Amino acid sequence: MSPQHGTRSSAHGGERPRRRGRTKPRPDREPSAVTNGGPAAVNREDLRADCSACFGLCCVALPFARSADFARDKPAGRACGHLRDDFGCGIHARLRDEGYRGCTVFDCFGAGQKVSQVTFGGTDWRRSPESASAMFAVFPVMRQLHELLAYTAEALELPAARPVHRELRRALARIDELTRGDADSVVALDVNALRGEVNPLLLRASELTRARVPGRGKDHRGADLMGARLAGADLRAASLRGALLVGADLSGADLRDADLIGADLRGADLAGADLTGALFLTQAQLNAARGDTATTLPPPLERPAHWAREGSAGGVVDA
Repeated sequence: MSPQHGTRSSAHGGERPRRRGRTKPRPDREPSAVTNGGPAAVNREDLRADCSACFGLCCVALPFARSADFARDKPAGRACGHLRDDFGCGIHARLRDEGYRGCTVFDCFGAGQKVSQVTFGGTDWRRSPESASAMFAVFPVMRQLHELLAYTAEALELPAARPVHRELRRALARIDELTRGDADSVVALDVNALRGEVNPLLLRASELTRARVPGRGKDHRGADLMGARLAGADLRAASLRGALLVGADLSGADLRDADLIGADLRGADLAGADLTGALFLTQAQLNAARGDTATTLPPPLERPAHWAREGSAGGVVDA
């Protein structure tokens, strides 16, 4: 999988999916200015991919390399051969069987519909080919902005993070404003610098939240735990930020309130693991992992369909 491509959402597909209802707050979260119409209001539903409002941008703008995740090479800016005229995926129902596992775990965090419907006003790249290159350049930048929006919005729902809510609201408002700029202004953004400003706030929100859990959570930030045998491990309130957990055996592990932002869970075994209250866990991370019906997930995240088909092998798996 190319680093530019990352992971793709299983929502993209043949039948254009309807937008889901408004996300219900998690039991350990509280309503905030994110959704109540405050000065920094952002609708969390707009941070979930709505492929029916997108022009198949992840299938065109991003490159992928032939690998275990993709059946063939595709350069950036060229449409995937399975992209239909209506921007749906011709093999959506059998992507994993056809060798496009990477396509089932990508999440644009709603950037696709923002670029399609806001930045370019609903005019697609097929009808206006002169806009194609600009649209394809904006999309990967917008995805990073929407990912930051999603994390910041989640941090604002954490009651224990109230001491940094004011700064988080300012950051949310600023990022949201940047996503609404024109194509040239979005492409010119220094996203790394912006991320450097927001990350300390997210880290502080995480620390405040995990500090309320009895005991001291383990610090595995950025750790190389590839293939690690962590079955049944006590990782409650642990920091696993950016940890490499590819193929790790986390079956039955206690991951309640653990910070999983940026953790690489490809092929990780989450069978029977408890992820209640996990911080900054995304659907894409779950889609890339393995689990079962005993895996406890925090709402509104959903159990990936392929978990039931593939089962859990435990230990190191092909990632």
